Amino acid sequence: MRSEEHNEGDYRIYPGAIRAPRGRGFIATVVVKRMRGAADAPGEAYRHECLAGGHCWPTPAAARLVSLAFAQEVIRNEPYRLQR
Repeated sequence: MRSEEHNEGDYRIYPGAIRAPRGRGFIATVVVKRMRGAADAPGEAYRHECLAGGHCWPTPAAARLVSLAFAQEVIRNEPYRLQR
């Protein structure tokens, strides 16, 4: 699994891609960590290891792009899904 970091407000997004079973592509994964806020308690705010119901993407870059977009959507429009 290779990941890259992206900042979104008070959060850092770690999109990832893992090889799907039987080598049929890559599954998108994501971890979102709170960097500050909520009484200045940094920590993991969200984790999902099988985005899109385990849909396989053809390349790791495509899977990471999907996981980044998903995390940004959660942070911007569904903050109730983030752990406090």
